[in-house]
Amino acid sequence: MTSRKRPGGLPTREEIAKFIRETPGEVSRREIARAFNVKGDDRALLRTLLKEMQAEGDLNRRGPKKFRIAGALPEVIAIDVMSVDDDGDLSCLPAAWEGDTEPPMIKVPFRDAERQKPAPGVGDRLLARLKPAGDDGYEAKIIKSIGRGAHRFLAVFRKTKFGGVAEPVERRAKNTFSIDRAEAKDAEDGDLVWVEAAPRRGGGMGRARVRSIAGHVDDPHAFTLIALAAHGAPVDLPAAVIAEAEKARAPGLDNRTDLRDIPLITIDPDDAKDHDDAVFAAPDEHPKNPGGWRILVAIADVSWFVRPGTALDEEAVRRGNSIYLPDRVVPMLPERLSNDLCSLRENVDRPCIAVEMFIDAEGRKKNHRFMRAMMRSAAKLSYSEAQQIIGGSGSQTIAAETVKHLYAAFQARWKERSKRAPLDLDLPERKIILKPDGTVDRILKRERYDAHRLIEEFMILANVAAAETLEQKRMVQIYRVHDTPDPEKVNAIRDYLDDLGYSLDKSGVRPSQFNQILKIAGERGQQEMISDVVLRSQRQAVYSTENLGHFGLNLPRYSHFTSPIRRYADLTIHRALVTACNLGDGGQTDKEAQRLPKTAEAISDIERRAVAIEREAADRYLAGYFEDRIGEEFDGRIRGVTRFGLFVMLDETGADGFVPARHLGAERFDFYEEKHALIAAQSGGAYRLGQAVRVKILEAAPLRGGLTFEMMSDPIADPDFKPSSRRKPSRDARPKGKGGRGPGGKAPRKGGKYKKRR
Repeated sequence: MTSRKRPGGLPTREEIAKFIRETPGEVSRREIARAFNVKGDDRALLRTLLKEMQAEGDLNRRGPKKFRIAGALPEVIAIDVMSVDDDGDLSCLPAAWEGDTEPPMIKVPFRDAERQKPAPGVGDRLLARLKPAGDDGYEAKIIKSIGRGAHRFLAVFRKTKFGGVAEPVERRAKNTFSIDRAEAKDAEDGDLVWVEAAPRRGGGMGRARVRSIAGHVDDPHAFTLIALAAHGAPVDLPAAVIAEAEKARAPGLDNRTDLRDIPLITIDPDDAKDHDDAVFAAPDEHPKNPGGWRILVAIADVSWFVRPGTALDEEAVRRGNSIYLPDRVVPMLPERLSNDLCSLRENVDRPCIAVEMFIDAEGRKKNHRFMRAMMRSAAKLSYSEAQQIIGGSGSQTIAAETVKHLYAAFQARWKERSKRAPLDLDLPERKIILKPDGTVDRILKRERYDAHRLIEEFMILANVAAAETLEQKRMVQIYRVHDTPDPEKVNAIRDYLDDLGYSLDKSGVRPSQFNQILKIAGERGQQEMISDVVLRSQRQAVYSTENLGHFGLNLPRYSHFTSPIRRYADLTIHRALVTACNLGDGGQTDKEAQRLPKTAEAISDIERRAVAIEREAADRYLAGYFEDRIGEEFDGRIRGVTRFGLFVMLDETGADGFVPARHLGAERFDFYEEKHALIAAQSGGAYRLGQAVRVKILEAAPLRGGLTFEMMSDPIADPDFKPSSRRKPSRDARPKGKGGRGPGGKAPRKGGKYKKRR
């Protein structure tokens, strides 16, 4: 082991943590002292420092004088397979976990799993070799299978005189499990508990044991707690991360461009707590650009505070993004940064990375440049306040003048957008408003103003400028890519659209083709229905170091630059720009650049997890909202068709529920996959994707986030139906077994219902 000379005495906490993390196995105090050349009286100080790190949760003590990073797993470990995703990757948990927090997730790639004979599945226990990954925790390579493990799940504990029963909160779980008194730990009636399935004793109810208590079902935050816990999302920030953030200090002007006299303003939702972007526009005074505009987009300089390899950085990449829930935000960064030093507060000096862009009278970008700057927000406006100014009302202030210039520049930019013709899916968004007791007060449909489109368009322009600059400088970067639609999905919706009287070109699809169909659908009063269908044909947007372009925005290159407080991808772009444009400290390192492909894959996975958490939490709140409205009828729209029944979204609230096939009427309904429809075998009446219907609420299960409906609307006639010569159905839609419910419990959807991610 090479000694690391330190004339200044003790190593820092960060250096110790880095050394332990990079050293295989557990590390002794003597090894740490030798590695950093700690001698004499400094050894006692080192011992004290290690005790402090252990007390604050940064280190775990492993036997006499042995340490490892808190939450870290050994190199070789037994793991249990918990689930298999659509790509065949295994999601696993350690078979034994002693930490106070939820165990880290372990991923076994499909290619490694398929080499095992027989292939491992849910419930198998494996011996595996781990390596740290940039997502939830680790990637594993299977050494061998060692039998069946214990399935773990989140459940509600119900106390009985013999111990208790566990009722799983996962909507796909049907059974309850008995828990002996000795296996219940300290669980009380109504506690949310992590339980582990135990071997059966003959027939009867399954058995389980309580592993840990996660909360209580009556907690106002139980619905978000369940969603977060079920997906293993980190919630509480480690002490070392908070301590590092508290030590952060804002930089001085130094070599930064001084933008404090320019009236940059922030425009955000009414309830925004952090403000990471500010904008400004003014007429371009250059005689060669008549009617053109100068635009500034300033973004909080998170890269100054969060440096590669620090505790802040490692936690940020582990979280990947902030998660927005009805009752809270689970932030990517501590509040000291997200709500303070990196929030562009009104009339407060804040460091930023800004891009100055010039567009001509037709909205085409002529040139741009990036700078590290110091700004001072002239005003904090909400979207509604900005819209009032755009509409001609509001006071005559500097901020009002900036808004008017921004709107004029936006109108020029809109000309370019119209020619570019990005996919125009303006899907409705809803927001859940809670009462003080944590229950749902109401659900609001978010208004879409020109002020929203204005900010969105300038953010897109800044993101394009970032991608172009990094390409020109030959920097490795993480793109936001949206590949062209899957040909099979396009063919499937083409047949469906043909049935409805729409024509989709077979020579290859472009956003403008979809837009034309959406325009016709709007004239026919079918825009929401057709928007759903078009959305289903799209691939999911992901992060990648390989540029595939952005189909939805119809752009050849696109990166995320504008939200580094809440998205790790944006932070990597900031660092790359700092290095590419020689903007000072905190830039992209060679090690980070080499790691970016894996980082892109990891944060794509984490984003999908965040979308699932946000959706499931909202579903549970909405099910709770309807718990007292059983028997009431509501208008809705069919969002999914399966052989087991229909998924329906209610118009008023956006709540989703399931109509089992047995609640469609007395007739037998057959499933026609190519038509996205259930069609009555005798009459030919059909329920089709996108159809407007009326349903009655039969059941609301808040803990599982499920609503069950009964169909009140009659089916519509299928014009192609011929009882004597009809095509064979995809499969009988009659319910199989008790309940008649389909697998899963939710219609397949892309993106979040309550928040769009572009």
